[in-house]
Amino acid sequence: MKRTIVKGGLVLIGAIFQGFGMGIFLFPHAIPSGGAGGMAILINYWLNIRMGPALWVVNFSFLLLGVKYLGKRFALWTFIGITMTSFAIHFFESHVVILNRHILYDLVIGSIFLGTGIGTLMRVGVSNGGVGVLAFMISKARSSLPGKPLLIINCTIFLMTAAIISWKIFFLALLSQWISTTVIDFVFRFHTSTSSPTG
Repeated sequence: MKRTIVKGGLVLIGAIFQGFGMGIFLFPHAIPSGGAGGMAILINYWLNIRMGPALWVVNFSFLLLGVKYLGKRFALWTFIGITMTSFAIHFFESHVVILNRHILYDLVIGSIFLGTGIGTLMRVGVSNGGVGVLAFMISKARSSLPGKPLLIINCTIFLMTAAIISWKIFFLALLSQWISTTVIDFVFRFHTSTSSPTG
């Protein structure tokens, strides 16, 4: 019971960090946080649906596709994580206004919060959803690593988003991916080093 409470608390913290980074800093500039973020931006652009609900729809759709591969318990925690993240995005978009913005500052700060949030989720074995689920399914079918299909899917969605909205989005998205994945690795390594037994 205690482990479940702690895990739930860390999932909440990870979701809030993700939502803060995306809702306050990345999405106002239409910078995708990943493949799912790019699809959510396109839904927002075409249908004028707010980013929080749009991202939830995308993440939940991929989760439904992958539940058989992920397992019910993993899928349940992922569902909780993506739902909390979407609520956080909606809350921050609705209640926080930044008047003087600088796109590079926002990109760096948003990507750091995004990476911290995803890394926190990964520490407790929870996926942040998105196209990672699809990449995992492809890797299982082909008996290969998921990194290459994930990169191809994300870049394809980034290109689509850039072609429709603005080409600078593609390069901003790649920079955001590099920063956030570096932070994810740092958070995960920090957890591994602090949780390992010492002599």
